[in-house]
Amino acid sequence: MIRIGTRDSQLAVWQATQVKNLLENLGTPAALELVKSEGDLDQVTPLYSMGVQGVFTRVLDTALLNNRIDVAVHSMKDVPVQLPEGIVETAVLERASYNDILVLNPNWQAPDDKSQISDLRSQISGLETLNVETETFPLTIATSSVRRKAQWLHRFPGHTIENIRGNVNTRLRKLAESNWFGAIFAEAGLDRIGLKPANSISLNWMLPAPAQGAIMITARKGDTAVLRACSRINHAETAYCVKAERDFLSALMGGCATPISALATIHQNNLHFKGSIVTPDGWQKIEMDETYAIDAANAAGKAAAAKILEKGAGPLIAKMNHAQ
Repeated sequence: MIRIGTRDSQLAVWQATQVKNLLENLGTPAALELVKSEGDLDQVTPLYSMGVQGVFTRVLDTALLNNRIDVAVHSMKDVPVQLPEGIVETAVLERASYNDILVLNPNWQAPDDKSQISDLRSQISGLETLNVETETFPLTIATSSVRRKAQWLHRFPGHTIENIRGNVNTRLRKLAESNWFGAIFAEAGLDRIGLKPANSISLNWMLPAPAQGAIMITARKGDTAVLRACSRINHAETAYCVKAERDFLSALMGGCATPISALATIHQNNLHFKGSIVTPDGWQKIEMDETYAIDAANAAGKAAAAKILEKGAGPLIAKMNHAQ
């Protein structure tokens, strides 16, 4: 019996249940063990002020090392690139959507003097060129992610960003009770538990966090039987892509408040890699877009990091890390 450790939010339990079902479908019995993380307990402090790296994984890491569980299941974007001593990645599930979406507040009303905003939906989704009216209209958007905040302000410098914390259900409730125009969510999370609203807008222009949309399984180093069982549910293409994205993040040595984004996809035996760094206020942005041969993809993340550093990202990262 493999004991699967997970946070107790609806989304986390859904993800762990997928792992349980995949293992049991291959003949390996498994059971869920629920653990609450400090990231779930504190729903007020912005993630970038808490030291976001590991905030949702530390409790599960401890349970794993103390042999209370055999594997831990994580949203991979929440996992620090450097795993604790004695813990190893054992599998990555097939990636879902890596996109961010804007969920509109069903109760929001425009101010009287701006009751008509032309083409607002298409402007936000990036389907049309921005116009001055949309850029300057003072909308308020909610997110706890410094990456999302930075990219949104780069595109809409006149908007206001509010902090929103809690699990998916809590954030949807807070949005409906607020006067915010909308809140940004990972599309995969809402899709997985059937809570993606019909009024959501896909933000195709917003580059995701490294490994967004992927589910990662970790285990104790040397636990041969568990490692072997989990390796059978590993999705090789997803693991390949997210490794490049996390290598990019690791090579740049960005801190928890550094808005670093990355996306690797495979097309016709090539790895297409996009990366960006945006200052938290949205004013400065450096990006790269390269294609690498698939046989060299194991080094693609580091090559992409070198490329963006050539474009001047180093001083920008140093300045942001110093400001933390």
